[in-house]
Amino acid sequence: MTGQRILMIVGDFGEDYEIMVPFQALQAVGHEVHAVCPDREAGETVKTAIHDFRGDQTYLEERGHDFELTHGLDEVDPADYDALVVPGGRAPEYLRGYDEVLDAVRHFFEADKPVASICHGPQILAAAGVLDGYEMTAYPAVRPEVEAAGCSWVDGVTTDGNLVTGQAWPDHPEWIAQFLDLLGTEVEHKGPAATAD
Repeated sequence: MTGQRILMIVGDFGEDYEIMVPFQALQAVGHEVHAVCPDREAGETVKTAIHDFRGDQTYLEERGHDFELTHGLDEVDPADYDALVVPGGRAPEYLRGYDEVLDAVRHFFEADKPVASICHGPQILAAAGVLDGYEMTAYPAVRPEVEAAGCSWVDGVTTDGNLVTGQAWPDHPEWIAQFLDLLGTEVEHKGPAATAD
């Protein structure tokens, strides 16, 4: 399968791993990924945050990288993309207030294109009103929000129709693998490297 064009919607203090890892992994297998943010242009950056899980009631947040945008949201047309990635972190809580973000998300659901969302990313999907009837997951603290939006909760990475969801960055191997399957990407899994005797 040839590479597909994938849109990723990011913002300040989105989760570092949930932006950087899929951005690079999808490119590594031949897809073209465009990272956009409202009110920012190509070449500008968003600040990321690293969320760590250390046994507390919630995650610990530390400053991550500056992530460079490939395009501005206002210069792309969602119709030109084959799939969408919506990472988590704190960004979704304010990105869901942008009509252009919600309109972009709705396009992918109305056109039944693949969508991957993780952690707090489903807050945007809930605000867009596209979750009714889906079976999905998210960061556990977001569960009441996505259930109120009409979904059925699953406690783990899941694919339902065009939507792949995960709870947080530790889910990356399975979450990205399921998204690649949905994209029709064939990836050879070689397993651990052989060691010399």
